[in-house]
Amino acid sequence: MVYDVIIIGGGQSGLACAYYLRRTSLKYLILDANKECGGSWAKNWENLDLFSAAKHSSLPGWLMPKTKSEYPTKEEAISYLCAYEKRYDFPIKRGIKIENIQKENDLYILKSNNRNFSAKCIIAATGTQSKPIIPTISGRNKFKGLQVHSSEYHKAQNFINKKVLVVGEGNSGAQILAQLSKITTTRWAVKSKPEFLPDDIDGKDLFDQASAKYRAKQQGKEYKPKNYNIGSIVMVPQVKEARHRGVYNNFNYIETITEDGVKWQDGEEENFDAIIWCTGFGYATDYLKNLVETDQYGKIKTDNTSAKDISGLWLVGFGQWTGFASATLIGVGRSARKTVSEIEAFLNKSNS
Repeated sequence: MVYDVIIIGGGQSGLACAYYLRRTSLKYLILDANKECGGSWAKNWENLDLFSAAKHSSLPGWLMPKTKSEYPTKEEAISYLCAYEKRYDFPIKRGIKIENIQKENDLYILKSNNRNFSAKCIIAATGTQSKPIIPTISGRNKFKGLQVHSSEYHKAQNFINKKVLVVGEGNSGAQILAQLSKITTTRWAVKSKPEFLPDDIDGKDLFDQASAKYRAKQQGKEYKPKNYNIGSIVMVPQVKEARHRGVYNNFNYIETITEDGVKWQDGEEENFDAIIWCTGFGYATDYLKNLVETDQYGKIKTDNTSAKDISGLWLVGFGQWTGFASATLIGVGRSARKTVSEIEAFLNKSNS
């Protein structure tokens, strides 16, 4: 069977695209490597807080149900995504990991761990979770203690009686540090001075700012940003509580890593039992390398969500380079809608 469109990835980005595809006459299919619904959310740590209230953390067509507290939890996000998938009865095959893709006679041949699939167009919606980044720091491979990326961190209780160094000045670092500091000794290492958003700013405000920047760009106008950085730490409840305890007052800068810990930039050495790297992600696009050139992080040249160097390939939800706020629940719908509209036009032109 040849599909008009195959979506690779059944998380929030893939579901948003499927929502708009179901409103067309196109024959489409979602392929997801996970065996359960919920996308990459199931791999996030316990007690993760979303940055926006439920009504501002929703996919197109159906609002996230009201949550127990202002900010939805990881479990509530998973429940919503699973219910969303069921509500619209999307065609999806699970446990299918795409390993390679070739293009033959204007058709994409997707080779998986199970069998091959064929499609006229592809939407890559595999996100970042499977591509953790750990920076190159002198001595890192010499450290004898435990090293994990935030993608492998599950709960603070696993680090009881360990002295833990949390590396990274972003949201994941701030939330994980908040949890660990309640039950064990922690230190915070950063690349640059941490910045915190005002208490009344959350994900909805960040989305609105990204939208304003997008509109200004489309209209050729100068964008005047607000007096805060949209990449700063969001003051969700657990971060506010940690701030009250003074958790974020002290941070330091790593010069080198030793067998037993780190040497700080001031020359002082300190021992640790574990290092947690909250240092971000690349892009899960390895399966596209035979089709298009990717950079060291897996990034591909795009015009909004459409790949520049090959026709019939779109990428949704990977971050700003595939649409403003496209890596968020509230933001991906805009990218998904435009992508499906472009695919319809592309296929109509191809068939004419």
